[in-house]
Amino acid sequence: MSGSLGPPLPEGVTMEEYYRERATEYDKIYEKPERQEDLATLRGLLPPLVAGRSVLEIACGTGYWTTVLASSARSVLATDLNESTLAVARTRSYASPVRFAVADAFDLAAVPGEFDVIFVGFFWSHVLRAEVGQFVDGLLSRSPLVILADNRYVEGSSSPITRVGGAGDTYQTRRLSDGREFEVLKNFPSPVEFAGCRTDLTYYWLASVSR
Repeated sequence: MSGSLGPPLPEGVTMEEYYRERATEYDKIYEKPERQEDLATLRGLLPPLVAGRSVLEIACGTGYWTTVLASSARSVLATDLNESTLAVARTRSYASPVRFAVADAFDLAAVPGEFDVIFVGFFWSHVLRAEVGQFVDGLLSRSPLVILADNRYVEGSSSPITRVGGAGDTYQTRRLSDGREFEVLKNFPSPVEFAGCRTDLTYYWLASVSR
């Protein structure tokens, strides 16, 4: 993740460092009982969208969604800024060839190769609203099609919004299992921001952007 994603976290901790600290417990978010039906739906929707294609995955984290992409993609280059999360991702089994690389989502020119599609899973919400245009331009400079999946805000299931920035950016306070708390940028874009190319589930949304 780029260091530009919001203000510093407590005690100078960056967003990158927060996710590094959370690497071993990140997948617990997918264990919430109320989200299982939506997760199953997403796992069914994604494979046809990347079938037979070369995929660049942005901010792959622990590889949870990489396994879904690899079930039908021709190949996947899964990238993340954190080596600690990539280490977890490398322990998984994949149905198609998967390579891993450390990469900044805001500096995709540094990523070698050509790609039919880019998948951005649960990273859009960590982009400042003022930087969305720059982010999208960077994505579309590397692929004609971008597929996005992210969270919807659902009271009682989502972490509460604890602060709203001047530009409308929203923040949550996250707690790790050891009790440490971090303020994290987490935006929830409305469906109208995707001009009819978004599918809304109860807890997640899926959209595409093309050039």
